[in-house]
Amino acid sequence: MGRHHARVLAGLEGVEFVGAVDPMGDKHGAAHGVPVLSTVQELIDLGVDYAVVACPTGLHEEVGLALAEAGVCALIEKPVADTVEGARRLVEAFESRGLVAGVGHIERCNPALRSLRTRLEAGELGDVYQVVTRRQGPFPHRIADVGVVKDLATHDIDLTGWVTGRRYASIAAHTVSKSGREHEDMVSAVGRLDDGTMVNHLVNWLSPLKERFISVTGERGCFIADTLTADLTFHSNAAVATEWETLQTFRGVSEGDMIRYAIPKREPLLVEHELFRDAVLGKPADICTLRQGMRTVEVAVAVLESAMGNRSISLQSEDLVSHGS
Repeated sequence: MGRHHARVLAGLEGVEFVGAVDPMGDKHGAAHGVPVLSTVQELIDLGVDYAVVACPTGLHEEVGLALAEAGVCALIEKPVADTVEGARRLVEAFESRGLVAGVGHIERCNPALRSLRTRLEAGELGDVYQVVTRRQGPFPHRIADVGVVKDLATHDIDLTGWVTGRRYASIAAHTVSKSGREHEDMVSAVGRLDDGTMVNHLVNWLSPLKERFISVTGERGCFIADTLTADLTFHSNAAVATEWETLQTFRGVSEGDMIRYAIPKREPLLVEHELFRDAVLGKPADICTLRQGMRTVEVAVAVLESAMGNRSISLQSEDLVSHGS
């Protein structure tokens, strides 16, 4: 992922890309002419204003705390940390110093989801009943230190809370491990948001089919977003009365018009970096904060705890409570 960050930073208006850190060197020739350093301290010594943390999840806390101590703002790849405790330490480190810090939940920058969120905020769907996500595909060999819940399901956990503006109230899940690794490869979860909205997540990296599906169902119809193609479609509830006597006895919804929206499709990673750049410059910018990233880790940990204990986990408390590592 660091290669993609480097590509965008090298051409980002208003930003000077001055260096990268990789103990293994620049194996892929992706440094765009900047020095490739061996340690984070060497980068700090360059006097940088902010840094992107795109390393294994287990190292996010260590690197993030070093940047915070040095007064450097940071955009940390998701998940923000591998434990709730680690995420909390990062939040405290950056907030106590008044530093701008965010989490790279890039789905927030997907054109389809940004349009979906705007439409939900405008009340186009009416009351929201259910959010369903499916995220499936082949195993990503770059992942070594976490399972599918923390690597992939955190996308869906974050985007669900973000597009609806709600928090998770409870979650129950089952996981499967089939690849011979110590971590889970598949998860199926059902939950409830704090306004009663139902949520369902199916996530795995055991499928040859790559799918990124999000549906939001409400009183006026259903939005369907495909974040692979950045397409957003609306299926409306029909307002036309039916004359078919058999169907008239069912007092539910009926099939109406389908609209596929024309959406400007900019690269999500570029949008993410533009927003974070603006936040560092003190401009209004809708970034995923560390505190929001911490809540996503809390839900992910609750998913794993639910699967291990075969029980539903409550997330009702206002203040985050750790459910373990």
